[in-house]
Amino acid sequence: MTRIRTLVVPVLAAGALLLGGLPPAAAAAAGCATGWGSIPRSSATQNPSPLVQVRTGQHPCFDRVVFHIAGSVGAGWDVAYVDAVLADGSGEFVPVPGGARLAVVLRHPAHDENGQPTYRAGVGQRVAEPVGFRTLRSVVYAGSFEGYTTLGVGTRARLPFRVFTLAGPGGDTRIVVDVAHRW
Repeated sequence: MTRIRTLVVPVLAAGALLLGGLPPAAAAAAGCATGWGSIPRSSATQNPSPLVQVRTGQHPCFDRVVFHIAGSVGAGWDVAYVDAVLADGSGEFVPVPGGARLAVVLRHPAHDENGQPTYRAGVGQRVAEPVGFRTLRSVVYAGSFEGYTTLGVGTRARLPFRVFTLAGPGGDTRIVVDVAHRW
């Protein structure tokens, strides 16, 4: 009986593979191919609508950072891997923990038209702690100056990423940076 069971299990597994079934781990890995690459991304839109919130999230194939822009009718950004993230205005080095770092320059201020802060953080302050994430290591505020706001996103390595916008909630916009778990 043991000998028959020893032969039947591998035969059934091989049959499942031949009929198109993949083990869950192999299927997930195959579904995570992104084709995103790691070259700089930009959207030239300049907009006075301010940054109001930064959030992070995990997905099966990537980690996500969301920058919530209030009342935006357009969104602008420059996102690139850099050797060092520099503070807006002063140009001073801002430590961003991780094996690699993305400089995320939003073409949006962190204050309203009256100069009142809409996003409160000090230069060098960690604004998200992605504990337990596969790719993200940190999100650090690097300041806001003359209509631009910079944040550093620390990742475990230089990995593919994409940037896009989502509409809402309401008339707001979200700028999304997804960083893949692997190449």
